[in-house]
Amino acid sequence: MLAVPDMGLQGLYLGSSPERSPVPSPPGSPRTQESCGIAPLTPSQSPKPEVRAPQRAPFSVVVAIDFGTTSSGYAFSFASDPEAIHMMRKWEGGDPGVAHQKTPTCLLLTPEGAFHSFGYTARDYYHDLDPEEARDWLYFEKFKMKIHSTTDLTLKTQLEAVNGKKMPALEVFAHALRFFKEHALQELREQCPSLPEKDTVRWVLTVPAIWKQPAKQFMREAAYLAGLVSREDAEQLLIALEPEAASVYCRKLRLHQLLDLSSRAPGSGRLGERRSIDSSFRQAREQLRRSRHSRTFLVESGVGELWAEMQAGDRYVVADCGGGTVDLTVHQLEQPHGTLKELYKASGGPYGAVGVDLAFEQLLGRIFGEDFITTFKRQRPAAWVDLTIAFEARKRTAGPHRAGALNISLPFSFIDFYRKQRGHNVETALRRSSVNFVKWSSQGMLRMSCEAMNELFQPTVSGIIQHIEALLARPEVQGVKLLFLVGGFAESAVLQHAVQAALGARGLRVVVPHDVGLTILKGAVLFGQAPGVVRVRRSPLTYGVGVLNRFVAGRHPPEKLLVRDGRRWCTDVFERFVAAEQSVALGEEVRRSYCPARPGQRRVLINLYCCAAEDARFITDPGVRKCGALSLELEPSDGASPGRREIRAAMQFGDTEIKVTAVDVSTNRSVRAAIDFLSN
Repeated sequence: MLAVPDMGLQGLYLGSSPERSPVPSPPGSPRTQESCGIAPLTPSQSPKPEVRAPQRAPFSVVVAIDFGTTSSGYAFSFASDPEAIHMMRKWEGGDPGVAHQKTPTCLLLTPEGAFHSFGYTARDYYHDLDPEEARDWLYFEKFKMKIHSTTDLTLKTQLEAVNGKKMPALEVFAHALRFFKEHALQELREQCPSLPEKDTVRWVLTVPAIWKQPAKQFMREAAYLAGLVSREDAEQLLIALEPEAASVYCRKLRLHQLLDLSSRAPGSGRLGERRSIDSSFRQAREQLRRSRHSRTFLVESGVGELWAEMQAGDRYVVADCGGGTVDLTVHQLEQPHGTLKELYKASGGPYGAVGVDLAFEQLLGRIFGEDFITTFKRQRPAAWVDLTIAFEARKRTAGPHRAGALNISLPFSFIDFYRKQRGHNVETALRRSSVNFVKWSSQGMLRMSCEAMNELFQPTVSGIIQHIEALLARPEVQGVKLLFLVGGFAESAVLQHAVQAALGARGLRVVVPHDVGLTILKGAVLFGQAPGVVRVRRSPLTYGVGVLNRFVAGRHPPEKLLVRDGRRWCTDVFERFVAAEQSVALGEEVRRSYCPARPGQRRVLINLYCCAAEDARFITDPGVRKCGALSLELEPSDGASPGRREIRAAMQFGDTEIKVTAVDVSTNRSVRAAIDFLSN
């Protein structure tokens, strides 16, 4: 690890290689941070990774919050009956014909920045505001993806409301989480008045599996600010990966709770004409009943009928198609307890349902002018929200075999504003535009052909299919039998038809749960009750630290040579903790020991580096970047141990978050340890 001798803060590293030495790097060495450094001490053999059984925290109820890009909700179950999942109450307001077991991810703040409302209430109140008054209110929608798309995410990152005003993203997320906390606790109090609030609730927050560590830490910080848990009780909050949660839920389903797109009758394309998966598996189920071993497995593991048909080692893909992203994970079913093993690191991209909304906005820009759409969104934000609601209602009815055209209502303020800005009406704009598949109806609506609507889906749907096909081509994924299509966007008949058409020829069975939009939420509750169900994960990146090694001519670059006190050292060596795509078991620890450089030192700060490559040699290699810092907060030494003070840190890479604990070896007391990914 790199050291800065003039700072007086450097710690000393106890490495595992006999080539390491206490000689520090010079202050000008690349990537050296002035906050702190580390130098290696006398070598000691580092223990091999060790598996520690996860501790089960005491709790009475699990509350999961599925914080989505377009819609959000909560659900809960009691520890006394963990599989009885209680959905949140029906939300007030909403759109006709749409089930309201979730609410839109919309937040409304007053002009002063105070919380006003969330969900349907926020959307409808904002819609009803006077246009001039609405320009002062702060309305946020579909803001979750900002956390994923921001490359330099920090606690000071700002979010922009639809009126252009900005406020800290952490406060926006905290307002939303606080809303769900208060709703959930109120419902719990009504159902179980004797339930004490403190220390009885385990909270679970869902995030996309492709989110990096800074985004996960950001959600945890927002939960702290919202009061879900305190930092001292951090273990009461779990971060659940969305496709993992869906996988956990799907393994519990019975055959009649699934739809098999692969069993669609020839020539059939309508959603209502699909046959239940039950008929497809009837013969297999009869065989299962004759198998005593499989039947025992079914009973002991508690998995559903479909999973009981699968054998140990069978593989499947979960494609979580949500509002903002597509999130892919590959699991292998393990016997005898039905645990899950991740076979390939989570992958995906920004191919969610909002991509269809963006395509519609671009279509409006082609018809009415991009400058007009930008001006209208800024000066008539409430009317723009009204227009997006109208489009969302029609988007849900789109299907690959729909025959009739779709009418989309334009708000009066849009029509009036366009006439004042352009000097002619919207009907004239449509006649003059090059867009031939959108007409103006006599009822005062945009009339869009079904082909035109389906065309809006194509960029997003194509991106999803390409990601799935690329994943299936990986050698680690060979032998996959099933593809589970989950998430809110998976409700779309357009997406279902396209995925089945593209992947059916591979012999892959494409399966959709009946309550596909609630799969992640329900799975997050089950995950909170038994977080050890995913036993092995794959590290998405390579993580490590920088150290000094003895310089070996011919192996180390000359520019890395450092001569100090007559000894030759190689600087900036990347010591790997875990490699990208490496399998890491839940509870498996990577241990390292550190020593403070001076007796009164109160803090050791160690820079962490990461990269996508498995074979990085130096922290200055292309693609290697500083991603965080390991902080060890030390209590004053009591002087009882005059010798070297050793702090032993244990890091876990097999959970949904990277975790660290530390202990003072001389006193056997815990040392406050944390990894910060947001201060970079």
